This record gives sequence, C-alpha cells and structure tokens, in this order.
Amino acid sequence: MCRAILCIDIETYSEVELVSSGVYAYAEHPSFEIMLFGYSCDGGPVKVVDFARGEELPTDIQIALTDPDVLKTAYNANFERVCLTHYYGELMRPEQWRDTKILAAELGLPGSLAEVGAALGLPEDKQKIKEGRELIRYFAKPCKPTKANGGRTRNLPEHDPEKWEKYIEYNRQDVVAEMAIAEKCLPYLGGWWEREQDLWEIDQEINDRGVRLDRQLAENAVRLDKHIKARYVAEAKALTGMENPNSPTQIKEWIKQETNVEVDSIAKDKIKSLLERVGDAPKVERFLEIRTQLARTSIAKYSKMLQCVCKDGRIRGLTQFYGANRTGRWAGRLVQLQNLAKNKMPDAELDAARGILRAGEFDLFEALFDDPADAMSQLIRTAFIPREGCRFVVADFSAIEARVLAWLAGEEWRLDVFKDGGDIYCASASKMFKVPVEKHGINGHLRQKGKIAELALGYGGAEGALKSMGALDMGLDEDELRPLVNQWRTANPHVTRFWWDVDKCARQLIRTGRAQIVRPGIRMRRTGKLMRIELPSGRELSYVMPRIDAHDSITYMGTIQGTGGWGRIETYGPKIVENIVQAVARDCLAESMRRLTRRFNVRIVFHVHDEVICEVGEDDIGIELIAATMGEPISWAPGLPLNADAYECDFYRKD
Repeated sequence: MCRAILCIDIETYSEVELVSSGVYAYAEHPSFEIMLFGYSCDGGPVKVVDFARGEELPTDIQIALTDPDVLKTAYNANFERVCLTHYYGELMRPEQWRDTKILAAELGLPGSLAEVGAALGLPEDKQKIKEGRELIRYFAKPCKPTKANGGRTRNLPEHDPEKWEKYIEYNRQDVVAEMAIAEKCLPYLGGWWEREQDLWEIDQEINDRGVRLDRQLAENAVRLDKHIKARYVAEAKALTGMENPNSPTQIKEWIKQETNVEVDSIAKDKIKSLLERVGDAPKVERFLEIRTQLARTSIAKYSKMLQCVCKDGRIRGLTQFYGANRTGRWAGRLVQLQNLAKNKMPDAELDAARGILRAGEFDLFEALFDDPADAMSQLIRTAFIPREGCRFVVADFSAIEARVLAWLAGEEWRLDVFKDGGDIYCASASKMFKVPVEKHGINGHLRQKGKIAELALGYGGAEGALKSMGALDMGLDEDELRPLVNQWRTANPHVTRFWWDVDKCARQLIRTGRAQIVRPGIRMRRTGKLMRIELPSGRELSYVMPRIDAHDSITYMGTIQGTGGWGRIETYGPKIVENIVQAVARDCLAESMRRLTRRFNVRIVFHVHDEVICEVGEDDIGIELIAATMGEPISWAPGLPLNADAYECDFYRKD
C-alpha cells in the first residue's frame, strides 16, 4: 500500500458536456463512468487501471482514497475529487487533497497542463501527450451515429484498440507530467500549502455546497425570451424579405440596397456608428434595433443556469480558486457571476416583476415593461435563492480597493476619510477643487467629478480611462478631462509616488537582480526566472521572465487576456500597483471567509468580487455579526480601515 502520497489522474465518460455544464452535473449523470485510473505512489512508477475493460482498482489504493493519512494530489483536483465522490458514493474530503494546478497558477504560469509543461521547459518525456484532445473527443464524448460506424453513439476500446492503447499511455503520461510540474514548482513556493491550503478547502466546500436555483423563474425567462426572439425574427423577415435575417452577407447587401451605404461589419459594437451612417432610413434603423435585441447575451445566463443545475436544484462549481493568476483572485465559472447584470429597478418593482415572470404571465410582463429583455436581465440575480427556511445575508467590503491603495501608499487624508466614515467622492472632489463638497449640499455638483476621478485614475489612468468609465456620458466635457487628471494626481501625491516607486524598484530588480523594498510589507525579489512581489499577508505575486525591452518597457511572460495565449505582456508601475492592490483586497476577503466559516460555521454559497453571499437559518449568526466579522482588523494589515456593509434578502439582489 502507498505510504503517504497518491498522485491521480482519471479519464472519464459522460453524455453531459463537461465545459458547459461543469463537473458536478457531469459526474452525477447516469451515463458517467471512469474509464482509466492512473496513479503513482510516493513518486514511484505510474500504473493505469483499465476500468473500461473490466480491471478493478487494487484494494489498498481504493482504501487510500478516503484514508486521511494518505495525501491525494491531482492537477485541477476538484475534477478528480468530485468524479471519485460520485463513482464510489463516498465524499472525497478536500483536506486530504492537494491541487498541483494551484502551484502553477501561483507562479504565474498558464492554466492547462500542456501549456504549463511547455512554459516550464520540461523534457518531452515529462510533458502531456499532444494527441490527447483527439483521444478525448473519440473516447470521452458521445459520437455521431453514421453508416460507417454502424449507427453507434459511443466509441469503446474495441472499436479502435490501437487508439485505446494510446489513450492509456496518455493517461499514464498525465500523471508523469503532474508530478514533474509539482517537483519543479514546489521549491519556489516554500510554505505555500500551509499558507493557502485551508483557503482552498473552504473554496471546495463552497463549490460542493452550491446555491439553489429558482428553476421556475429561469425556465419562464427562457420561454419568454424564446417567444420575444421569434417575434423579432418574424418582424425582421417581413422588413427585409430575407429568409435568413441573420446572414451577414445578406444583411450587408440589403442595407446597401436600401441606403447605398457600404457596410464592413454588423458586429454588435458597430451598430451605433452604422445607425449614424445610414441616415433617415426607418426600415434599416428598425432592423438594426431588432438585431441589437437579438444579440443580447445576458439573458442567455438563464439557459446556462438550467444547463448546469444539479438534480437537487443547486448549481455547483461557480468559482475557480486562484483563477486570476496575476492577483490570486477567484474567477467565475459556468454562470460567470462576476458580470451579472445589475438590478436598477426599485425594490417593489423588482419584486413585482419577479412574481409576474415566475407566474408565467408573459402578456402582463410585456405590457408593464417597455423593454422586457432588459427587465429579465435585471432579474437574473434573483434566480439564486436560499434553501427552505433560510435567507441570504449579503456582505461586502466598502470601497476595498480605494482603502487598500490609500493604506499601501500612505495617503493619510484618504485614510482619515475612511476612518471617519466619510464620503470619498466628496472628499476627493473637495481636495481636487479646494472647496467644501457635500453630497446633497454645498458644491454637491462636484461630487460626480470626484466620483469619476476616483473610479478611473487610481492606477495611472488618464483621459482614456475617464472616457472608458463614462465621463463624457456623465456630462463632463472633453477639455475638462486633462485638468481633472492633473487635479486628482496633485491631490494624491503619495499614491502617484507609489506608482513610480514600484516602477523604479521593478526596473532595478530586473537590471541588477538585487531585492528591493518598496514599502514596509511590499518587497520584490528575483528567484530564478521569476520576479516575486511579497505582499503584507506573506503571499507573493509572480511575473515570469521579466525584462526591459529595447523601447524601455517592462514586459513578462503571461496568459494574454482575451486570447488566452501565452506571450509577452507589457506593464509598468501603476499597472503593477493595480495587481498589488487587488491581491491585497483578495487576501482581505480570504481572511474574512476563514473567520466566517471556521469561527461561526457560516454557509457561504458563493462570492463575487469583494462580496460574500451567506445562506443563514434562524439559529445562525445574524447580519450585524457577519458585517462586523468582515470589518475586523487584520493582524498583517495594521492601520487598514476595513468596513463592511450587509443586508438580508429572500433572493440574491443588490441592495
């Protein structure tokens, strides 16, 4: 029997699509099975058990799966842990597992096993087999019935024995690659397991618990959306005479016919400018309005919810631990909680809209709301509900990034505002314009300028950042933007200096290799090919292979946002400060989650940005204690003025 460490990788089959539905719905489906089980005991030779051809897991290995004295490791361990829980009908407890994917993420490496091996420069025999995707597509997913394959819907080992042997080798090699990655990463991380393991366990408990879905609301939203879209399509066909009013080629030809305007693109972000170009053409204007409505994606979240909900009515696996590997923040998965539409309706109107939609009174819903799609979008949050007999307590930090930035930079006037419970937007405007500013009083009109400056300029932003935050839409003139930038920076000299201190230290470290102290609690050091930034919590941020390019820019290797590819990313002091601030804010949230779950056994069902959503029963702790616990001082952050607000609700909503 293996003595201490069991490294595991499994290959599975299910009729449920894993990526879109998530591992919890995938593994509970009746068609789910484990086909191959690869493992290594204490770094020894890798063995593969072929479940698909009748082999059974050795008794000692099966016992080890639930033995608290045996440590189980896997790359993205949540997958193995959840699949094995369903397969054997016994919970694989998070505290007995270690996730080697987190090691790679903490070092700023790519997310996939194959990309990590390549980024680390592992030898070919220690990397993931490149043909894996094709093998997974062949054996791990249903296949399309054809005349050639005899009408079957699944490929089994006997259908291609040679390919099956490659699949066994693929499974074996994954275990080899995972062990090689752990061996390569661990020397860089010191006591990482001791520092973050308990937080990963909390994350796994939250994902295992999941949150209840109001299925009736979601199903009715999907029905109404389908009905509205069918009407739009019919109107579009009548307007244009096109059989397929979604064909880009036909649409471009039709618009040219109607307006004599050449159209390059009809993408969603081009519609506004296209409307300006077509001039007085009511038919075209109406068609483009319809196209905008049909292109809405926020309502698609209802379908996504129904796709990944489990049999007991709860959605699980909504967050990815260390999903944002430049800061260590959580990332959203499946429903993507981080970009839910805001509910802007008054509470009474929101309650009424929700009740009408749940009741399936579609005609009334459309009669009451000029834009039914927008109303349904605002109701998305409310589809998350507590279990029977419970309520939600939603608690979030107040202006956490602004507080952390002020604390790290030593901007005392800002810290005083937070400590005294003041309004940072008014205080900022007062500091910028050198006059008193009150929210609903003297010079109250300046608060909006203070607000937009606060939201846009904390990380080196200038005119472009103000525009991106909607400065022009909020009534500011173009010629006001540069003075606003200058006024904010003048009012915040310590923040501005902090940006360039970080920039200077990063350059010094890259050029000389010598460790740099930016501030007490913020230290930079070079470890091999990594620039490491130590945070006040003791956690470190990683920048892979940093260098100063020929045009004097700081660059490093990382996952490029948007494309997901691995390549060079340009950065500079203010951007690194943004990473540091968001990482410290994440560590504050982590500390609060530890306190709430371990001290009071609070059931967190999910969390978004700097907000936690707790499912609370009559005998559980109350709203005041939850808010007070989040606002408690943190030992590694003396002088950081934390504050949290909380509210109760019968379904998820913004206060």
